[in-house]
Amino acid sequence: MTLVMGAFTIGLILSLLTIGVWLAFRVLRFTDITVDGSLTLGAAVAAVLLVRGAPPWAATLAGAAAGGVAGFTTGMLHTRFKIQELLSGILVMTALYSVNLRVMGRSNVSLLSTKSIADPANRLLTAWAGGDSLLLFGWRVPVSEAAMLLTVLAVMAAIGLLLRVFLVTHFGTALRAAGDNAQMIRAQGVDNRHMQVFGLCCANALVGLAGALLAQYQGFADVQMGIGMIVWGLASVIIGEALVSRVTPGLALAGAVMGTILFRLLIAIALRWGLNPNDLKLVTALFVFAALVLPGQAKAWCARARRLADNRKGRGAP
Repeated sequence: MTLVMGAFTIGLILSLLTIGVWLAFRVLRFTDITVDGSLTLGAAVAAVLLVRGAPPWAATLAGAAAGGVAGFTTGMLHTRFKIQELLSGILVMTALYSVNLRVMGRSNVSLLSTKSIADPANRLLTAWAGGDSLLLFGWRVPVSEAAMLLTVLAVMAAIGLLLRVFLVTHFGTALRAAGDNAQMIRAQGVDNRHMQVFGLCCANALVGLAGALLAQYQGFADVQMGIGMIVWGLASVIIGEALVSRVTPGLALAGAVMGTILFRLLIAIALRWGLNPNDLKLVTALFVFAALVLPGQAKAWCARARRLADNRKGRGAP
């Protein structure tokens, strides 16, 4: 049960990252790989503030703001300096490695003796359970795990609701239109460059928030923790799109959350069955490759099978 709760907690935290990737790749149609750096930046800023005694919520929001600054920088490099979008993300991601080291002062920061945003829920559950563990579906689970799960669930629900409402407003519709048809949105008097910068800022703010929450859950912030997260986000987006049939903003957000949790559960099960942790990034990359290639190949095979069947019927006709 602890394994399942941990998978759900990390899945919900990384859902914020997946939504950020979805905003950049699917809504803005912007190839943004700043994610690998902005996740670590959010974790680093939150960790340093927590170690220095800052309130957990203030530190968490500061981590989200730091991620937003990283996304803003990427957007400005592309829109103002006319740097190709992929290269803009590479430049910011590369620079953020040194920035993160400067922020933390070393390669990792421990948070084992600091406060976290789950402390209020932890105190309530401890008082309710009368100890450090509680009975859940017949299993004993640590109160700290349940408290973090409930806190992250509340944060995720609030952000998902806000995004759902925002994306159907006039401004949110203009943001989506800027990614679908930049020429049309310019004809409506909207500067699509400003929309791109704003969207990248929001996307990476969500990623920075995910980093701040992940650091508090894991108990440390590490300069390497963001490596490969863009692949994780893309894999979760692909799974989510496969789970929902219609791609409306609300369903897309729900699909992103479900895809992340499902992907995390699959990884947890694979690790439990003996997958070498050193092979985790390789397995993730192979999964994304399969998810990108197999649907198109399956359609091609089905179309070929139908053509062959039609040809046989045509030859067999009198």
